[in-house]
Amino acid sequence: MTDRRYLDLSPVDAAIRLELIYKVRGVDDAEYYFNNISNQLKSENSYGALLSTYVQEKSVEKAEKVMQKMSELGFANTSYPYNMMITLYAKAGDFKQIEKLIEEMEGKGIPHDIYTLRNRLHAYVAAGDASGFEKTLKEVENKLRIVDWKTYSFASDLYLKIGETEKALNMLKKLEDKIHILKRSLAFEHILSLYARVGNKDELYRVWNQYKPLLKLKNSSYSCMITSLAKMDDIDGAEKIFHEWESSCTMYDFRVVNKLLCAYCQKGLFDKAELLVNKAVQGRTPYASTWNVLAIGYMLNKQMDKAVEMLKKAMLVGRKGWKPNSLILNSCLKYLETQGNAEDREEILNLHKNLELQL
Repeated sequence: MTDRRYLDLSPVDAAIRLELIYKVRGVDDAEYYFNNISNQLKSENSYGALLSTYVQEKSVEKAEKVMQKMSELGFANTSYPYNMMITLYAKAGDFKQIEKLIEEMEGKGIPHDIYTLRNRLHAYVAAGDASGFEKTLKEVENKLRIVDWKTYSFASDLYLKIGETEKALNMLKKLEDKIHILKRSLAFEHILSLYARVGNKDELYRVWNQYKPLLKLKNSSYSCMITSLAKMDDIDGAEKIFHEWESSCTMYDFRVVNKLLCAYCQKGLFDKAELLVNKAVQGRTPYASTWNVLAIGYMLNKQMDKAVEMLKKAMLVGRKGWKPNSLILNSCLKYLETQGNAEDREEILNLHKNLELQL
């Protein structure tokens, strides 16, 4: 990433190069590059790229200095740098600064584009500011011909957080309308999760049965439905969805198994849990996380002998990059120590050491 003397860089080229340096080498090298390019290349594009790196680094002070310099040079005359700063302040939880930026944009006559509006919505959700959110949402609906499904998902989430269930349901209906247009399983899963949070099982089943034929369901959709039903204590329903998935899946996914397994463990249904796993592993190699779910379930139920047994199984099939949750690991080691079981304790320590060598 060195500048060849015979290659004339444009300001846009310099900005792209700065972004690449940041991605590959980090912020310090990106700063060094910016500080050492000619003033001719320090354009609106280069300053914008530098500002973006500071936003990604969540470096408020440095970003503010760049924004101030851009204002002085006349580069802060579009929505782009303001959108960057709104994103940064939202991450930092400084919502007063966001309002100041909005006022500054209005004072300069800089229009709010779709990104400005979305960033403001995200900020209001993070702040729990329903009034600000509603005002901006109306602005979005009035200015934009198409409001994306994520906006209504954010709205539902916010209203549920502040206890406005009816408003949340209203946003969910608007979100449902997007499924017909988008036919996206991700939007579908968001709706399922939100209805589960509302606690409306009838609506949950309605959405599942109504939109399932319209979508090519992924394993994650079945996982989401199983989790949603489990949240409402409908274990029978969760089992039916699991069997529906199991009978039609083309590739067995233990992540779906894990969802029903979690539900069983949370309800103390360990006989069902072990039966489920023992059937699933026939002719298949489970994920380490499958045994780990059982281990944690037994630990929380104070059945430590079983927890140790399941933890060992998890560690024996552990793949590269996986290691057990520190809570279950430490609990089992402490239990074995109190029981004077040095042999099993040493075995687990050795298994853990081998897993760390694979990381």
